[in-house]
Amino acid sequence: MDNHYIADRIKAYKADPESVYNTWFLNNSERLKAFRTIKNGLTDVIRSIEARTFGNDYKGSSLEFVMSAICEQKQIFEGAAHAFYWKPKLRIPDIYENDVHQLAFGRFLKAVQQASQEKQILEEIYKLDNMHIKGLGPAVANIIYFLHPTLFPPFNTAIVKGYNELLGQKIKLGSWTAYLEMREGLLQMNNEQRSLLSNDLGAIGGFVFEIGTGRLIVSGNAERILESEAVKQEKTRLKRHTEFMNDIREDNTHSEMQYHLARLGRSLGYKVWIAQNDHKRQWNSAKLGELSLPALPPLQVSKAAFDTISFIDVLWLDDKNRMIAAFEVEKSTSIYSGILRLYDLALSLNEPECSLYLISPDSREKEIQAQLLRPSLQQNNAGHISYILFSDLQCECDAMCKYGRSHEVLEGISRKPVRS
Repeated sequence: MDNHYIADRIKAYKADPESVYNTWFLNNSERLKAFRTIKNGLTDVIRSIEARTFGNDYKGSSLEFVMSAICEQKQIFEGAAHAFYWKPKLRIPDIYENDVHQLAFGRFLKAVQQASQEKQILEEIYKLDNMHIKGLGPAVANIIYFLHPTLFPPFNTAIVKGYNELLGQKIKLGSWTAYLEMREGLLQMNNEQRSLLSNDLGAIGGFVFEIGTGRLIVSGNAERILESEAVKQEKTRLKRHTEFMNDIREDNTHSEMQYHLARLGRSLGYKVWIAQNDHKRQWNSAKLGELSLPALPPLQVSKAAFDTISFIDVLWLDDKNRMIAAFEVEKSTSIYSGILRLYDLALSLNEPECSLYLISPDSREKEIQAQLLRPSLQQNNAGHISYILFSDLQCECDAMCKYGRSHEVLEGISRKPVRS
């Protein structure tokens, strides 16, 4: 395929405001947060496998929670969890009932998480592939991407289809050999088009994904789209547009909740920190950064934990820089990531009295209750996470600012899931 033609298609991909390049890769703070939360969540998966508490089903496992957080990452990762669902009739993937395979999967995740070089990761992939674990294929690459985004691209049916249609290849879905062959092709293309793309392979992964879904037309898929998929493509376009508009509305609501929390915290006499990547957001004609400390004060935690904490949506600190309360504002598609961040915060803090809150859309209250009742989240301070509904914060913020004296004012609107 001519490089000039590919460059032209990449430019079209980047120019589309509703492409995954613009809605997920470039202008999405949740993507940046996801790398840290997913990596920390995988630590819990590894720990549970090593402790032999992982369980014999995908549902309810620590892996389910991590894969749910990955699936929240826009269209390109929809369905990423399907390969890990336990299919009892087929006994796949064979990591739930087979102890040897489960331990091997845990060792693989740990080795890849700790690896720093491409060669090390490839060696671990070959080891895992040579075990021939039934049903455990290159869908694992979606996990690897969030650990090493400059070395391994995402993987799904649409990405493979788009790659084949762009380059006239016949890569087949389902084997590590095929994935690694496609990866080499993407790395070469990414290197040739570096000025238009990124070191992060999510950009080129999104490019071939858009071709595979038919949103971006190339010579290899034009006939397919014209002959049989016009109606489907229009539905896809309308679905993407709806998601795009919903994202805009949710971003506005997210900023509104941060604004209320910052205003309330300041009125109670606390220092307020708003996630650095949100400082330029605005609500009620005010930049959120104007309500925040310019920098997060040093905390008695590891650098990795500090990096995660700095992305928490809102923090309240006292005059000694002790953390009093932490808030994660959840959109309709980010429940799992927010819980993981608060969970990681709870396990990292030396301040057990810090209150942890999810600020939740009213429509997802039942789901949040169910997630917070997970046994793995009842450990240590993670069981102390409460939630506040959007509507309650909106309605009661002015009164709490006027009459509140400390963070305890939140007890009037915060809720906890009730065990049956």
